[in-house]
Amino acid sequence: MDTFFEHYYRTRPVNATFTGIHDYDNHLPDWSPAGLERLAGEMVSLRQRLSPQVRDWDDLGHSAEHSDPATIDCSLADAFLEIQIAEVAGTHFLRGNPALYTGEAVFSVVSLMLGNFAPAKERLEAIEHRLSAVPGFLADAKQTMGNLPIPTSWTTRAVDECSGTQHLLGTGLERWCIHHGLDTNGNASLAAARQLAKAATEDFRHWLETRTVASDRQSGVGPDFFDLVLQRGHCDVRTRKDLLAEARSRFEEAERTLEEESTSADRNGWAGVSARLAELHPEPAAYLDAFETCWNECRSIALERELVTWPDFPIGYIQTPDWAREAAPYLYFLNYRSPAPFDEFKKHQYLVPALDNSMSVEDQKKFLRGVNDSVIKLNHVVHHGAIGHHIQNYYAQRSESEIGKVSAVDCASRIGMFCGGSLAEGWACYATDLMGEVGFLTDFELVAEQHSRLRQLARAIVDIELHQHSWTEEDARQFYEERVGMSPGAAAKEVTRNSMFPGASIMYWLGTQGIHDLRRRLKEIEGPEFSLRAFHDKLLSYGSIPVLLIARLMAGSSQ
Repeated sequence: MDTFFEHYYRTRPVNATFTGIHDYDNHLPDWSPAGLERLAGEMVSLRQRLSPQVRDWDDLGHSAEHSDPATIDCSLADAFLEIQIAEVAGTHFLRGNPALYTGEAVFSVVSLMLGNFAPAKERLEAIEHRLSAVPGFLADAKQTMGNLPIPTSWTTRAVDECSGTQHLLGTGLERWCIHHGLDTNGNASLAAARQLAKAATEDFRHWLETRTVASDRQSGVGPDFFDLVLQRGHCDVRTRKDLLAEARSRFEEAERTLEEESTSADRNGWAGVSARLAELHPEPAAYLDAFETCWNECRSIALERELVTWPDFPIGYIQTPDWAREAAPYLYFLNYRSPAPFDEFKKHQYLVPALDNSMSVEDQKKFLRGVNDSVIKLNHVVHHGAIGHHIQNYYAQRSESEIGKVSAVDCASRIGMFCGGSLAEGWACYATDLMGEVGFLTDFELVAEQHSRLRQLARAIVDIELHQHSWTEEDARQFYEERVGMSPGAAAKEVTRNSMFPGASIMYWLGTQGIHDLRRRLKEIEGPEFSLRAFHDKLLSYGSIPVLLIARLMAGSSQ
């Protein structure tokens, strides 16, 4: 496993920075044709070395020998490598998607600007090195992808990221340097690296505009790869057909429930409830305080109801810094990013959408309707900043599984390892359900949470339909708009994410449902001895590994 992690960080240097491993902060990955061949060769060799310690999923949890963290990690590492080898061999990822390159390039810099792991001057030196590498990196992208047709949605995302890069390297970097007291006047090497990176990004944008457009159906990866990530990434042995049938059945049930609950709350149904929620928002002067107030309320009820052992893992809500505000709308710029497991932890900063005091009164009201009380509570507090992702990240970073520590770290375009998704997202969605159970949500917020369940199931359906080539992107967008009520813009962005990362959208449902199912099963086994807090503490202690694997381990130890 030491060899595995040395390989992982060296060949994925931007992931390493986000994880708190800073030996490679000056570098970008080598995704040239020759570099990908070397990468594939290393991964094949690593699988051979791991092979004696690898166990089938069904074997894990059946005995102490097959339940130790080292054996689990070897098995997860092998599955990760198998998926990565398939990614490198196919045309859906690095050999065919320009957005993976634009995302990696811009977030190689963002990762150094966000962190506080070293003095700003040292981080600026690393930024300069990475900017110097951007022209070669994007030139490799052209060579690797060649003349392969590209789906329009991927090109659109890559072009957006080019725009975000220009903003970041323009006024963004200047403001970041001023904020940190760095005088860059006379720094000729930084100025040159910055200009070359901007020029290379603009050249890449023009190159993208000349690419042949792929068929709408080509944005699906195909059933073979989807089955691979389902079985090896999520540890799920069910067939796509069975999962799709279950997701559709649950979707229709959720749709009926939403209709009943929303109509009961407002005669205009979900549209009426949504409009009412938009009008319940803090006043401008109380905007930022509303996040911390809600966080404290969430923690208090979680402690009172003994939902989880709440750790000392402080978080602070701040407005998105001015250096990021122009670039963020064009990028995969998250309000909450998992704290780097290997950086020194003090207090994590949660970046909330910035309320500009120079806005007109009407523009401020429009902004606050979008970041209303329910959005603050359900999304920014429960799901992300409090009992959801933030608490889960605390436990993950202290798990005995080395992979469980790092797999769900937010990186340039996705989390560090596929296997971390179902627990990370499953727990955050389950935690919101849980807070509804204990009375933390208002009646209108409970309806909003039911709408979230509908959207979660819709993602699962689209994930399967799109990647088994039974739906086109247009079919998926239409489904989101007509059955979930998404706006055309939101539906288009959702479908782009669905298409780029097969198996990543279904993990919300698989993880959430898996935790609920495991909780019911253990409650039946343990009877009066069942403790909700003990169940949650134990579940989270495994770290970010597949929920269905944790279920095997926990159910096996309870029998």
